[in-house]
Amino acid sequence: MTDTTNAPVVDDGAVPAEKPRGRVGRPRRDADQRRLVPEDFARQLVVQAREEGLDIAGDSGLLQQMMKSVLEAALAEELTDHLGYEHGDPAGRGSGNSRNGSTPKTLLTEAGPVELATPRDRAGTFEPQIVRKGQRRLDGIDKVVLGLYAKGMSTRDITAHLAEIYDVDVSPDLISKITDAVHAEVAEWQARPLNTVYPVIFLDALVCKVRDGGSVRNKAAHLAVGVDADGRKEVLGIWVETTEGAKFWLRVMNELKARGVQDVLIAVCDGLSGLPEAINAVWPQTVVQTCIVHLVRASLRWVNYKDRKKVAALLRTVYSAPTEAAARAELDALADSEFGRDNPAVIRRWRDSWERVIPLFDFAPEVRKVIYTTNMIESINSQLRRATRNRGHFPSDDALVKVLYLACKEMGRTTTRATAGRGGGAWKTALNQFDIMFPGRLDLA
Repeated sequence: MTDTTNAPVVDDGAVPAEKPRGRVGRPRRDADQRRLVPEDFARQLVVQAREEGLDIAGDSGLLQQMMKSVLEAALAEELTDHLGYEHGDPAGRGSGNSRNGSTPKTLLTEAGPVELATPRDRAGTFEPQIVRKGQRRLDGIDKVVLGLYAKGMSTRDITAHLAEIYDVDVSPDLISKITDAVHAEVAEWQARPLNTVYPVIFLDALVCKVRDGGSVRNKAAHLAVGVDADGRKEVLGIWVETTEGAKFWLRVMNELKARGVQDVLIAVCDGLSGLPEAINAVWPQTVVQTCIVHLVRASLRWVNYKDRKKVAALLRTVYSAPTEAAARAELDALADSEFGRDNPAVIRRWRDSWERVIPLFDFAPEVRKVIYTTNMIESINSQLRRATRNRGHFPSDDALVKVLYLACKEMGRTTTRATAGRGGGAWKTALNQFDIMFPGRLDLA
């Protein structure tokens, strides 16, 4: 899993035309780039391994032997650099320090366990960096573990996977220690500086089971997803809370402001208690827009399952209307219809939320596609649900935040750097609309 915390921001305009963007992932090697291991030599090794009956991977296979040879050669070079003379060089006589054999060590690697002979010096001052003293696994193993953990696998599932794929035997306790090392990284990420202005911020929540004291309770993990002026998305933070209210939301909004967010043009959220008031207390000019998808889903809870598609189509005539007056007329007509008389709770919910719905109709269709729904973050939520679905419950709030953070990091959503240049034509149209409707407020972006 690639760590993008300190990666440089990619300037959208700095990419040459002759190098079109492709899928975000591992950089493609240029055709004229020199191979460190020549292809002919690699092919020769494979042929020789097959002739000698060796597997390419697996126990004592070609990859393990190559890993052993490379690491031991690198350690020998480190010791030579430390001593200041080559092995067998007369210059080492009387230097006060010399080679002193080796110590056996089993190192867990992506190629499986590798038996190393770690060189020593007589004075005991050699501190290798390629494979450090006390190190029992390469960093690649930690990245594999964190990547599997981020995808929703439990510690025991990861143990079984490593044993099957990499022939590496690790205990569930070791897996827990590896993942627990992320807590400091999570704390740093939760406190990182943010952009000055976000045109749109989405606020959503996932409900998970978390052990609290002696019982397991449902807790909401709230996510704030910001969209910057270039149309790039990043998760701004994760907060776990059992009960929501004005005090909790005010604390969250003040935290975002303390981390550098001076203005938000539009905040899209569910009708959570105290949230709109907290947003406007911190950013008085922010337009709070109710998430239409959440409002529709809440409405469908009041109707029979077999009627939900029909009801969703009826409600679409309301929020897809061209103007507020037309939308109100559609809602009134729906209230006077047989459906409205049979389902007054649905009509009441829409009328109670109407003041938070109508900002939608002030925008052009391109802008509505951005703000009328949280579809922009549904892909994030779906992957986060997959990461939490396999676990019956989490032992603590920190454990839940850890899994969600790793899943966001795996997606590249812990920083805008991983999604540079993603804003398309629709976003540019929306941005121009924002600049007209909110004059001067994007100047700091």
